[in-house]
Amino acid sequence: MLRLYRTPKYFVLLASVMLALLCTTAQAEDGYRMWLRYDAISDTNQQQQYREQLQQIVGSAQSATQQAARDELVRGLNGLLAQNTKLSQSADASGSLIIGTPASSPAIAKLQLDAQLNAVGPEGYIIQRATLADNHKATVIAANSDTGALYGAFHLLRLLQTHSDISDVNVQSSPSVQHRVVNHWDNLNRVVERGYAGLSLWEWGNLPEYQSNPRYVDYARINASLGINGTVINNVNADARILSDAFLAKAAALAEVFRPYGIKLYLSVKFNSPMLLDDFDTADPLDPKVQQWWQERVKKVYEYIPDFGGFLVKANSEGQPGPQDFGRNHAEGANMLADALAPYNGLVFWRAFVYAPEQGDRFREAYDEFKPLDGKFRDNVIVQIKNGPIDFQPREPFSPLFGALQKTNIALELQVTQEYFGFSNHLAYQGPLFEEALQADTYAQGKGSTISKILAGDVFDYKHTGMAAVINPGTDRNWTGHTFVQASWYAFGRMAWNLDLSSAAAADEWARMTFNNQKEVLNPLSDIMAISREAGVNYRMPLGLTHLYAQGHHYGPAPWHDKSGRPDWTAFYYHKADKDGIGYDRTKSGSNAIEQYFGPITQQFAKPETTPEDLMLWFHHLPWDYTMQSGNTLWHELVNKYDEGVAQVRAMQTQWQSLEGSIDAERFAQVQAQLKVQLRDAIYWRDACISYFASVNGLALPKGSPEPAHSLEFYKSQEKIRYVPDAWYPFPSGH
Repeated sequence: MLRLYRTPKYFVLLASVMLALLCTTAQAEDGYRMWLRYDAISDTNQQQQYREQLQQIVGSAQSATQQAARDELVRGLNGLLAQNTKLSQSADASGSLIIGTPASSPAIAKLQLDAQLNAVGPEGYIIQRATLADNHKATVIAANSDTGALYGAFHLLRLLQTHSDISDVNVQSSPSVQHRVVNHWDNLNRVVERGYAGLSLWEWGNLPEYQSNPRYVDYARINASLGINGTVINNVNADARILSDAFLAKAAALAEVFRPYGIKLYLSVKFNSPMLLDDFDTADPLDPKVQQWWQERVKKVYEYIPDFGGFLVKANSEGQPGPQDFGRNHAEGANMLADALAPYNGLVFWRAFVYAPEQGDRFREAYDEFKPLDGKFRDNVIVQIKNGPIDFQPREPFSPLFGALQKTNIALELQVTQEYFGFSNHLAYQGPLFEEALQADTYAQGKGSTISKILAGDVFDYKHTGMAAVINPGTDRNWTGHTFVQASWYAFGRMAWNLDLSSAAAADEWARMTFNNQKEVLNPLSDIMAISREAGVNYRMPLGLTHLYAQGHHYGPAPWHDKSGRPDWTAFYYHKADKDGIGYDRTKSGSNAIEQYFGPITQQFAKPETTPEDLMLWFHHLPWDYTMQSGNTLWHELVNKYDEGVAQVRAMQTQWQSLEGSIDAERFAQVQAQLKVQLRDAIYWRDACISYFASVNGLALPKGSPEPAHSLEFYKSQEKIRYVPDAWYPFPSGH
């Protein structure tokens, strides 16, 4: 054997094995490419049609954004068409793909597309087949700006990835919402609050010198492919050092990478930064010294980052400093920052996520604080409102602030990272939640005043509108920890660009681009994604229950939790279960939070029989024997919903198992394993919650529903030890 190891044949064999391993590793699908995979189109007929239609790229590369668009088309076409795509300065041949603006492309200028381009605005684009002067057929991507052309390039590649017919393509597209922004909760020590996908992407220790990390460019490409045009790179629980010269230089290096992709950089700032950075004795927004400090600091920010987007601020919430600490209101605090940013066209995103222990019902607080200030904010302030009145729960009614702020710019804040949906362990596509929020009717100007129409500027005359999503990309190879969290990021971006896009349509696009276009793959994926969010609601908090989580990590159940530093940090505060019933009374006989909605909604929520059952316990404390629409008692319906949630996870497992061999082995195995974890957790949630509620009401389970696997005392004993908390805990919490 020793002599064999020394033979030439051995070394040839060893080299062959190593090469094979390297090739296998290089070709392994680890999720890094997200939906921008650009693998060769397997349908040879479809591929040949595209080859004939897209033989060469004609476009300028005089600006960094033009270069980015052309590079993306080369990358995409070379991969999808499995050939080297030619670059040309001339559109004289059929099969040209012409990209640019009338200013950068003589061929586009000759097409006289002024009316169509005026209709799509500064960020929109046109994709169409055109006949050139010499009778050659061409595909044209035209826009008013280089960024619009870049968005158009991604759209065309999406059409190819989803095997769409482009022989008569005629697309006119422009964004529904002006400011489409992702929020990072990344700390300067690279720990990501509620991240679940590794450390922060931003290598602060290596910046600004090392800005060529390829992940920075790929991050920008991923966002630009969705039309996202802003990123807040640090945690809303901000560190004042982000405004120091050292960190501004680091942020400027990132902004330089993002700029060609149309992405503005924003920073979260701490309201009392003058006190923390320069030893001021106050941060009173009406103090001239404080105002001057912010003006000078903002001027410095723009010296580093000339196209800086502005600030995101969390103030007077969960212990964060704010204007109320100095006897001022939110408008006075936001306006001070807005005035400092105004000369540079900068914006303030001022979060409406506020609550204090003195408030009787946390549901009411954002409305009660912000509604009286409507019309008092500067026109470069955007109040950023979570979709629901509490905190990104699996299901919430829409926040009554939507429709209430009629003279104040607003943005909708959503959550992609799965803080309340099983971290990166559970499959829970959030598109249906986003759609549910967007299509909610506020009745602010009568029927049809949906949140989507409000955000589009069709209901009130806002100067600025926006959508923001808390995302969680980290150093995990697949960016998000769980492959399907990518789908929620994708859905947010696509729905922010097109508010009319359904969550099902976004899911279909994502599945085709991320996996493949085969029906035997798409059908199970569609089924899984369609039920995943509802499954997560059912096995956690059905029928309008909310916030039953163990305090701190927000992963496991603790409905018995009734003592904490403040009442609204307990589960009992929200469910109020006793021997007589369960639920939070927010009608006139309770906190009367329903009065914050417009008339038809208030009337709907006023009575149990007109309240949607999936929100029932948000608004009513009902007896356990209350008769539901199914004819079941409330108790039996509640248990049935928990059982249904577990059954839905089992169905997701079965559907996923059917995909073995139809998708890559690496991602199949990872999701398969995660679904096992999810089923374990779903059963645990179901058993722990049922055990507790049964101990309160003393009622038996419905016939056929299995008894919990353990005693209530067992589940209580596991609260602190069963689940591994996320990386930031027990560091300062809140979000």
